[in-house]
Formats: sequence, structure tokens, C-alpha cells
Amino acid sequence: MINYHGKTFHPVLNSENGETSAETVFHYQQQGNILTSEYSGGKILQGHLIGLVDEDGKIEMRYHQVNSSNELMTGICRSVPEILPNGKIRLHETWQWTSGDFSEGNSVLEEI
Repeated sequence: MINYHGKTFHPVLNSENGETSAETVFHYQQQGNILTSEYSGGKILQGHLIGLVDEDGKIEMRYHQVNSSNELMTGICRSVPEILPNGKIRLHETWQWTSGDFSEGNSVLEEI
């Protein structure tokens, strides 16, 4: 299992209907297989996520955030890790809003 505790990530790619950007920073914490994160930056004033990490390092999560339009947004996400040659982690994400227009998207986060 990959341990994400203490790792920091930022998006390097996101679908047009997403709210995160390169300015958004995620601070991951992990206890056992439970992952949490606080994040903010760009259009995100404040966000939180909670998820479960499986034995392959894949993450099934739920998130909620307040954006710069003062809207509360929620969603679900599945992340698949890739270990880069430099040892850092890249996360390939598939997500869907559970609020707003309920659209789907893809994003890529990389460990800073």
C-alpha cells in the first residue's frame, strides 16, 4: 500500500468543468487506509476530502469545497497512482460532481 501521509500534491491537468488548478495545493494525511486532505488555492477557498486507500494505492474519495463564487460543491473521485522515475507520485483521477451540473471530468495531480 502506498502511504500518502505528509505528501503535498497540485493539479497539472484538469477538465474544463473542474475547479482545481495549478494554484490549488492538497495536503494529504493518512492513518491506516483512511486518507484525508485539506486543500485551497485558485478558485478553491477551502476544501476537504476523505477517502480509502486500497492495497494498490488506489483512492476512493468524497470531497466538498467552497469556491470563489461562495458556492458549496461536492463530488466523488477515484485516483490511480503512478510512481514517476524520480520517486514522486502522479495521481490519475476520474471524478464527478454530486452537486451543480453533476458533470464528470478527469484530472492529474503530481506530488510537489
